[in-house]
Amino acid sequence: MPSDATPNPLDHPLDHPLVFGQRMQVLRTRRGMSRTVLAGLLDKSPSWVKQVENGALHTPGLPMILRIAEALRVRNLAELTGDQTMPIDLFVGPGHAKLPAVRAAIDAYPVADDREAPSAAHLSARLERAWSARHSARNHRDVIGGLLPNLIRDAQLAVRQADRAPERRAAQAVLSEVYSLSQFFIAYQPDSALLWRVAERGMVAAQESEDPHAIGMAAWLTAQAHRDSGPTHFDAADAVTLETLRYLKPLLPDASDDVRAIAGALQFEAGYTAARRGNTGTAWSYWDTASKVAKRLPADYYHPMTSFSRPIMGAHAVTVAVELHAGPESVRQAAKADAEAIPSRPRLARHRIEEARGYQLDGQPETALATLDKAYEAAPETIRYNGYARRIVLEETEAKSPERRCRAAALAVKIGVLAT
Repeated sequence: MPSDATPNPLDHPLDHPLVFGQRMQVLRTRRGMSRTVLAGLLDKSPSWVKQVENGALHTPGLPMILRIAEALRVRNLAELTGDQTMPIDLFVGPGHAKLPAVRAAIDAYPVADDREAPSAAHLSARLERAWSARHSARNHRDVIGGLLPNLIRDAQLAVRQADRAPERRAAQAVLSEVYSLSQFFIAYQPDSALLWRVAERGMVAAQESEDPHAIGMAAWLTAQAHRDSGPTHFDAADAVTLETLRYLKPLLPDASDDVRAIAGALQFEAGYTAARRGNTGTAWSYWDTASKVAKRLPADYYHPMTSFSRPIMGAHAVTVAVELHAGPESVRQAAKADAEAIPSRPRLARHRIEEARGYQLDGQPETALATLDKAYEAAPETIRYNGYARRIVLEETEAKSPERRCRAAALAVKIGVLAT
């Protein structure tokens, strides 16, 4: 039966399967990445990449395969290796048990409801408690996954029942924030289409609200979604970030701390994307601008959604250095950062993972594993869903040192990438 579907270049007849190098070339091309760029990310030469792709060199060992998978943002390792017995999702964590209930609430299309909608103030109070619970819980997805379905339904109802324009704008601002919280839950789970639906709905609700903070928050998350989609989406990430900064700039002199914080968070996002591009000067320039914003906020201020604050700038510096593949600088920034000042468990765990990436880049695998153990203690669900952490752990299960192999294997079991 004829089909109009576009064939997947990775699907080949069983008698002529694609070899590793061919798969690597297909995935690199699909990402819009040149051999020179990929070589730089792997600390190899463009000729080495070419020789692997054309089969002149043998398939590299597992540590390099994992580095290639990270650089190409390969979600399932089998896509790169062709070995269907290795269905390891690197950049997609396991589907959370509460994901179906959250998905059902998002996908529902209620047109009538006899209940009286909660007020925007009531919903805002519930949201404040939900954000607080997320920051304090080791298993934060479990907590917010239980709260989200009712929050989504109630916030949608509040928008539908709002009669006056001011009430409707207030309800839209709350609904946008509910969608923002939803993105934190859905991120890195196996449903990218759901993530984009929520991101788009959050942007629409924020614009309808005319609330600068809601607009900034929705833009911050949308830029991250674009960036995580790969290099071909970096321009889209920058467009969202910079356009929102232009919108916020004239409002900042009289803005609240939350609005100024979201502007600072967006400045850093621009730097983060620049670091992903390998633009060192631009990345650090945006980091410096964001740091100046943070210093003008109260010393004890901590943005409840983005974590933007004075302490987080140290963590952001580690991330910039890591994304620029500067191992020694990553370690130097990690030594300067005040991790204990980060009050959020999941954000602390994310920082520990970035530190571990830095130690790995600097040739300190033992310290990297020890730091990932700290990440697990802070928030197991953060490391369980983080592709960079999973890559380091899997790579170290092949280490020459028996002690490192043992430690990595134990952590791999805990985070679910190896069976017991």
